[in-house]
Amino acid sequence: MPDVNIEEEEVNSEKLRERALSSYKEYVWNASRLSSLVIAALCRGRVVRVPTGSLVRVVGTELVIPCNVSDYDGPSEQNFDWSFSSSGSSFVELASTWEAGFAAQLYRERLQRGEIALRRTANDAVELHIKNVQPSDEGHYKCSTPSTDATVQGNYEDTVQVKVLADALRVDAGPPPAPSLSLRLGEPFELRCAASTASPLHTHLALLWEVQRGAARRSVLALSHEGRFRPGPGYEQRYRAGDVRLDTVGGDGYRLSVARALASDQGSYRCVVSEWIGEQGNWQEIQEKAVEVATVLIQPTVLRAAVARSVSVAEGKELDLTCNITTDRTDDVRPEVTWYFSRSPDSTMPGLPVLARLDRDSLVHSSPHVALSHVDARSYHLLVRDVSKENSGYYFCHVALWAPGHNRSWHKVAEARSAPASVDVTWLEPDYQVYLNASKVPEFSDDLTELECRIVDMKSSEASVRFTVSWYYRVNRRSDDVVASELLAVMNGDWTLKYGDRSKQRAQDGDFIFSKEHTDTFSFRIQRTTEEDRGNYYCVVSAWTRQRNDSWVKSKDVFSKPVTIFWASEDSVLVVKARQPKPFFAAGNTFEMTCKVSSKNIKSPRYSVLITAEKPVGDLSSPNETKYIISLDQDSVVKLENWTDASRVDGVVLEKVQEDEFRYRMYQTQVSDAGLYRCMVTAWSPVRGSLWREAATSLSNPIEIDFQTAGPVFNASVHSDTPSVIRGDLIRLFCIITVEGAALDPDDMAFDVSWFAVHSFGLDKAPVLLSSLDRKGIVTTAERDGKSELSLERVSVLEFLLQVHGSEDQDFGNYYCSVTPWVKSPTGSWQKEAEIYSKPIFVTVKMDVLNAFKYPLLIGVGLSTVIGLLSCLIGYCSSHWCCKKEVQETRRERRRLMSMEMD
Repeated sequence: MPDVNIEEEEVNSEKLRERALSSYKEYVWNASRLSSLVIAALCRGRVVRVPTGSLVRVVGTELVIPCNVSDYDGPSEQNFDWSFSSSGSSFVELASTWEAGFAAQLYRERLQRGEIALRRTANDAVELHIKNVQPSDEGHYKCSTPSTDATVQGNYEDTVQVKVLADALRVDAGPPPAPSLSLRLGEPFELRCAASTASPLHTHLALLWEVQRGAARRSVLALSHEGRFRPGPGYEQRYRAGDVRLDTVGGDGYRLSVARALASDQGSYRCVVSEWIGEQGNWQEIQEKAVEVATVLIQPTVLRAAVARSVSVAEGKELDLTCNITTDRTDDVRPEVTWYFSRSPDSTMPGLPVLARLDRDSLVHSSPHVALSHVDARSYHLLVRDVSKENSGYYFCHVALWAPGHNRSWHKVAEARSAPASVDVTWLEPDYQVYLNASKVPEFSDDLTELECRIVDMKSSEASVRFTVSWYYRVNRRSDDVVASELLAVMNGDWTLKYGDRSKQRAQDGDFIFSKEHTDTFSFRIQRTTEEDRGNYYCVVSAWTRQRNDSWVKSKDVFSKPVTIFWASEDSVLVVKARQPKPFFAAGNTFEMTCKVSSKNIKSPRYSVLITAEKPVGDLSSPNETKYIISLDQDSVVKLENWTDASRVDGVVLEKVQEDEFRYRMYQTQVSDAGLYRCMVTAWSPVRGSLWREAATSLSNPIEIDFQTAGPVFNASVHSDTPSVIRGDLIRLFCIITVEGAALDPDDMAFDVSWFAVHSFGLDKAPVLLSSLDRKGIVTTAERDGKSELSLERVSVLEFLLQVHGSEDQDFGNYYCSVTPWVKSPTGSWQKEAEIYSKPIFVTVKMDVLNAFKYPLLIGVGLSTVIGLLSCLIGYCSSHWCCKKEVQETRRERRRLMSMEMD
């Protein structure tokens, strides 16, 4: 279609011109608000669209023609005008969305009645609705939109042709057997309807069968206008199986066939026929008609199953039950009978075991001990051979009726389940008693306990009976207290043994042993009986009966009388007394101490001994420090504990004199060995096998080593000529030792010297070892983080010098030395004296201010001088060449000034 602008609209119609001008004025009035939309329309161009091709409608139906404008994104609604032409050349105004008087006089009455209406679906879309289409409505319909654009861009109108046909579709219900069909489940039925058309155009018919049940309507089977079958939801499988079909009968008949009726097929059926026409590959539905065909009623099948309510049978006999069936079906139906068994009368429980089944082909499925047969078509017998106690329970008979269907298929039409039949199997249970005896009773902890559970007075013992045992424990309390029993172990019918929570771990460790000594005897052993094991024990013997499937079922439990395991427990007593044969001795002599042990309420004790030493009261070098020296265990194995003196590895001896007496010796004693010595004794009781249990531990009275000697007294002090140094200078610290008392030869003295530092103003931090020198002259220096270096040397016999080379800031702090004197005894051995400490001396490291600021000051003075000279030079040059001004004075001004001076 060619583009249409404002001038062309004025030629076509004066009224259209006036409306276009008014629309133009409206857009000019709102130019500021719609300028962006107008620019977008000018850039893109708009196109008015209606359906392509032609529309075909039948007289009396409704015509709907949509129209929309593409590439329109304005916020306001777009206006539309509809025009009609029967020939396609001269159009008459039909309706408008924005002018009420737009329509011609011919259509105003139909607009007022609502037969012709415009419905807006969007800002850029509208629909023309014409109800009850008449033959006069056939023609061309044009949809146009007014344009106020300065330049026309796109199409502003579009035309569609509408064809109106006479109603030539006829739909009638076929001849059903009756307006209402009453059927049973599984019976077939057919429904028919007739449909034909006399349209002059080449049209196609589509047919749909629907069923209505209540307010819901469902699609059964449809034949499309393209000749395709489409089953409705829920009918797909039945359609594929051929149970639901749609056939043509004659030239205009359509038949719905259902091979077997289901309960869901009940409802009112109607036939829906629609007429379609195809044009250029597009299909249009012209009209649709429906007719009610028939109402189908599905009658349920009557089916009942009955079994005798209560049956009693002796063990080993046969159980015979009959299932009687009652039904109103006389056609060709086949029953399927299934027998179920349950321990409870509830037949709705899932997963009930199946005893026997007779399928619809009369094939029996059962076990060797169960048989199923039928005397006639309504009676079915269940026979269970050699019944046992496990056959006691409830029996159900389930019956299902099957009817033949399409393609040799079968479908279930009814099913029923009988009331439960109670079956009681009577049998003779074994008669016996149980006796529990304690063959071994403990007297102490860790003793052996053995209990025997015997079966006595057994009246009958069949080969199909098996006996097992369960062991229980109960705390021995007052008679008025209720105490729950704890399961120790239980033996099942297949001889598997399961442990309880109390005994599981100890049984795995071999402390609890459960066994079967003979056919009628069970035993329970506790290898190590503890005080927690004291209490009441009893056993339960269970009789198990063998079933036909070789399984075992418990039939009886017999309890024994309880047996009490108890012993009077007293606290273990262990006493250790230490004695020193020689109370006074000098350094270098042998120290001897004996320990005598006595015990009570300890079974077969053995003793382990540990010799300990601690500093005497008043020695502050290492207070409250206990040192383990040597030990001897219960198997007489000697072990050195914390004895670190390498020169006296064989200097300590611990031996067993008697079973309850031990002797400790220390050879070549030194002054540093002074302290309190004790014997720590542990009593051990034997356990089954080679194990030992700790029974008690005791500590003896202390034996003090106090040397009676008047030896020299050593003191240590620190001195420095340079306690305050400048960074980088040498720090010299002297550790001076003084000797008081007896004079000693310098060759009889030796010292271990160590230097420590605390890098803080107080002594609140841990000391750091700097360097040490032992009595043999070997120097050891610790690793340090700083750059300064240390040196330690012996200046004289009693003076030791520590030097810090290249001192740094972190070398400040408190420095002190520790000294360990060694003195040679008359016997020629070296005696180690107590370690002594000097008082700390505080060393400060200062910074050399002159050297630190010398170079920065020189650099600053030099730079200031250079900058000052440069500033003077710049000022001189500026005043001499750039800012020079000559002032010329006239003689008259000089004279006037002179006259003023004279005045």
